[in-house]
Amino acid sequence: MAPPRSSLAPIVTAGLIMIIWGATPVATRLAVADLQPLHVGLLRTVFAGVLALPIALALRQPLPKDRRGLLLLVISGVSGFIVFPLLYSFGQRDTSAMHGGMILAALPIFTGSYAALVERRRPTARWIAGCVIALLGECALIALRAGSGGAQPTLGGDLLVLLSALLVAAGYVAGARLAQTGYSSLATTLWGVALAAMVSAVIMGATVAGGGWPSAGWQSWSAVIYLASVTTIVGYIGWYWALAKGGIARISTIQFSQPVSGLILAALLLGERMTLSLLAASVVILAGVWIAQRR
Repeated sequence: MAPPRSSLAPIVTAGLIMIIWGATPVATRLAVADLQPLHVGLLRTVFAGVLALPIALALRQPLPKDRRGLLLLVISGVSGFIVFPLLYSFGQRDTSAMHGGMILAALPIFTGSYAALVERRRPTARWIAGCVIALLGECALIALRAGSGGAQPTLGGDLLVLLSALLVAAGYVAGARLAQTGYSSLATTLWGVALAAMVSAVIMGATVAGGGWPSAGWQSWSAVIYLASVTTIVGYIGWYWALAKGGIARISTIQFSQPVSGLILAALLLGERMTLSLLAASVVILAGVWIAQRR
């Protein structure tokens, strides 16, 4: 018997978001080819804020009215739209797009673990088993040290990407819990981006005053615009909605599929090497997602 449509919608939405976010390592690699990582991390949030603020005002999206809601919004905005873009841009500069995407597969573990701690519950045995299997695939991917078409993986770059994943997962949980209180995922994203953009704009202004406006080719600017509009605005609205409607621990496991789309895009757009062993490890990751998703 097929699951009801209401239970499938968050899963389908989260899957589509993983395709969008799977392009993040590739877009970031293209952006940092001509731009400094600091500028990429700041500009993607500033540009996203230019889009988010008018939309929030036009749709009359309210700010949270209570102190707890405001705190969750700040945590979500700072971790997702300031800390993550900066750390990830610096990390991705020093590793391949394939490798950066692989490391992000650890996100569901962090997200689900934070959620379990906050909600004071024990994850189910099936969820743990699925995560373990998917993590085995993750370890195999990382151990292969793939990505010959771009920058070679470095320990420093890997650690920065891993740290960015660890910190942004806390923002995911904060944003999802805010949405679970009845505050819309649209407002969570738009105001989180808008508030973070104000901070990023101040920092960007200081860097421009000291060194001038950065110059880059059309590919780098196109990548920044993609990161700002599609990855940030569309991606976060859909992701927070899916987490709130489908359950944080359940939906977060779908993030294990993100490296798969990232591997394919890195091979197609950057010419990075795709091998049979990489495909086999990706199958293991998808098997873990399937197991964790089954009720």
